[in-house]
Amino acid sequence: MEQRLHTPEGVRDIYNIECRKKLTVQEKLHHTLHLYGYQDIQTPTFEYFDVFRDEIGTISSRELYKFFDRDGNTLSLRPDITPSIARAAATLFEDEDFPIRLCYIGNTFINYSSYQGRLKENTQLGAELIGEDSIEADAEMIAMLVDGLKKAGLKEFQVNIGHVDFIRTLLDESGLDPERMTEIYSLIGNRNYFGVEEVLDSEQVSDSVKKAFRVLPELIGGAEILKKAALIASAKEAQAAIDRLKKIYALLKHYGAEGYVTFDMSMCGSYGYYSGIIFRAYTFGTGDAIVRGGRYDHLLEKFGKSIPSIGFAIIVDELMSALSRQKIAVDAGHRELIVYTEDIQQWAFGLAKDYRTKGTCIVLEKRKTGDYLSCYEEYGKRIQADRLLYLNEDDSIEAVDLKTGERQLLHARTKKPEGETV
Repeated sequence: MEQRLHTPEGVRDIYNIECRKKLTVQEKLHHTLHLYGYQDIQTPTFEYFDVFRDEIGTISSRELYKFFDRDGNTLSLRPDITPSIARAAATLFEDEDFPIRLCYIGNTFINYSSYQGRLKENTQLGAELIGEDSIEADAEMIAMLVDGLKKAGLKEFQVNIGHVDFIRTLLDESGLDPERMTEIYSLIGNRNYFGVEEVLDSEQVSDSVKKAFRVLPELIGGAEILKKAALIASAKEAQAAIDRLKKIYALLKHYGAEGYVTFDMSMCGSYGYYSGIIFRAYTFGTGDAIVRGGRYDHLLEKFGKSIPSIGFAIIVDELMSALSRQKIAVDAGHRELIVYTEDIQQWAFGLAKDYRTKGTCIVLEKRKTGDYLSCYEEYGKRIQADRLLYLNEDDSIEAVDLKTGERQLLHARTKKPEGETV
C-alpha cells in the first residue's frame, strides 16, 4: 500500500472556506493600504544569506532555512520581508528624494529551534514608508494599521507603542557588559521582571537604575504613563523618545485612532534593526502579537543607502486565528451549486452564465444516475455552497438554502430563482 505523505512539522494546508476567508481578509487589508497610497512590491522568496545575516538584526542565523545554489552561494528563505524590501529600495529608488510608500503580501519561513506548536511558514502583509523621519510618518503607519484591523473585522484590539531609546538609555546607565545587556533584553521581552531584578542585584548597578527597572511593569497604559516615564529617565535620548511619543499621540487623535493605542515603555523590539518607535498589536484568541512594526532608520545603510524608514507586518495567520476564536464572521462571498441532467444542459449553462455575469460564484455539477437530491445537499454543504439549485427536466427548480434548510419549488424555466444574491 502506497504511503501517504503529510506536511512537515510547522506547515499546513489551507483549503476551501478557510482559504477563501483568509484571501478575503487579505484583500480587505491590502485595499486599506492602497487607500493610503501604498504601492505593491514583490521580492524573492529566497535571497543571498547576507540579506538576513545576524548583523541585519532579523533572527538568529541558526533559525534560517539555508541552502546552496549551483555556484556554491549560500541562500536563505526569507524569515522577514522588510530586509528584502530595504535591499530592493536601496537600489531601485536610489535617486528618489520624496517618500516611497510600498506594501506587500508574502510568506516567511523561520526554522524555530523550539517548535512549541508555532507555524514555521506564515503569511505576512505589510507596509513600508521609506525616506521620511517624522512624527507624521509614524502616526500615518499606526493609523493605517488601526484602519486595516477594523476593516478585517476586529473590534477589540490594542496597539502597544514604545520606543527603543527608552530601554537602551536605561541599560547604558547600568554599565552592564553586552552579554548581560542581551540577557536583560531577553528577560524584558518575556516579561520576566523578577529575572531582571536578579541580574541587576548580582551586578554593580546603581540604586537609581534598579529603581527605574522596577517601575517598568507599571509603565503600560494610556498617555498619562508618559509623564511617569519622564520622571525615571534622565538621559536626553529617553526624554526625546517620550516627547516624540506625546506628539505622535496628538496626531493619532486627528485620525481618530487614539482609542486603540496603549503605551508600553518596556518594549524593546523583536528585531535588532529597530531604531525608534516600535509597536505591536494584540487581540483576544491568539497567544502572540498579530502585528509587529517599528522605525528602522539604519537598515538601508546595510545595503548602501542611508535613509530613514518605518514599517509594519501583519501576521495574517495569527489574525485569522483570532477572528475564528472571537467568532467574527468573514464574508467570503456567495456560492451556489447548480445540479442538472444532460438533457437540460443548455439551460443549466445559460443560468450559470447569467449568475456569473452578476458576480455570483456558481459550481455546475452534472447529475449522476441514481443520485438523489439529498446527495447533492450533502455535497453542497461540503463545498460550503450557500444554496442548491436542482434543475428538473419538467422545467422546475428545487431551490434549497443549505444554511437554513428552507426549500422552494419554482415551476417555470422562465421564472428565475428568487433571492439570487442571498
